[in-house]
Amino acid sequence: MKKKDLLKKKIEHIDIKKINAVDIINSMKKMSFSARDLANAADIYDRMLKEKRCVVILTLAGSTSAAGCMQVYVDLVKNKMIDVIVATGASIVDMDFFEALGFNHYQGTPFVDDKLLRKLYIDRIYDTFISENDLQACDKTIKKIADGLEARPYSSREFIAEMGKYLVKNAKKKDSLVQAAYENDVPIFCPAFSDSSAGFGLVLHQYQRPQNHVSIDSVKDFLELTEIKIKAGTTGLLMIGGGVPKNFAQDTVVCAEILGEDVPMHKYAVQITVADVRDGACSSSTLKEANSWGKVDSSCEQMVYAEATSVLPLLASYAYHKGNWKKRKKWNLSKIFHTNK
Repeated sequence: MKKKDLLKKKIEHIDIKKINAVDIINSMKKMSFSARDLANAADIYDRMLKEKRCVVILTLAGSTSAAGCMQVYVDLVKNKMIDVIVATGASIVDMDFFEALGFNHYQGTPFVDDKLLRKLYIDRIYDTFISENDLQACDKTIKKIADGLEARPYSSREFIAEMGKYLVKNAKKKDSLVQAAYENDVPIFCPAFSDSSAGFGLVLHQYQRPQNHVSIDSVKDFLELTEIKIKAGTTGLLMIGGGVPKNFAQDTVVCAEILGEDVPMHKYAVQITVADVRDGACSSSTLKEANSWGKVDSSCEQMVYAEATSVLPLLASYAYHKGNWKKRKKWNLSKIFHTNK
């Protein structure tokens, strides 16, 4: 079997604009179990969009972008349904920026000889395949961007903005999240930025320039995101998965308090996860638990225990077709920092 035999069927990203989920979500409100949880979560997200002074923060972990939800996130940005993004580096670089460069994810199978995949330089994300050669080209593009920047520490938000600027002139696929966020002044933070193709590219950049290089300042990330929370006041969280992005966004309330600023807890919160609460890990900690830390107001929160690619499109489609985003202001939160376009 050759590499081309396995990399044939491209992942196609779902388009929520073409699928109206209002009726099915309304029907789920009359059901029980996870269906009713999802319907309640969809209503909470719609309430975030209705409230005029509410900043909506998307936190993103896992591989939903590679699995076909990338266009969902792009549409949320383009239609003022998301104001800030906190994500894993893989979601932003290995998946979105990667496809913007003209590469693809492919439908595969978990029932395959992984030794064969390694021999063919194919990486597997459960039942999704990706070419390692293409990923290394993505790594080198990150290095190229870094090589052209002033040597100093950058927040991940600053560096991702530079990636968006690069795509304006060089993208092979125009509908990318990184470019859409850059063009719509939606800041993207990746607090674990180096845990991705960005890390490999930046390591190569620093290896070749040991005395004069770009670095990523994760503390600056935390300060900038906290400054957004202070400016926004009222905030809502839409959390896909858990991990670092979830905790990073929630912690801004505590950080603001440490800085002497009186800010409210996140007023709204929705989390879609398959994590089990019994192991006590951050990814599985409930939103009610976050209330004990002073992070999330427990009066308007909903946990949805489901695999995100199966329910996120329904939630996002419901909010899109309800249309309350049309009345929202555009926050342009990237503009509170001194960025050059």
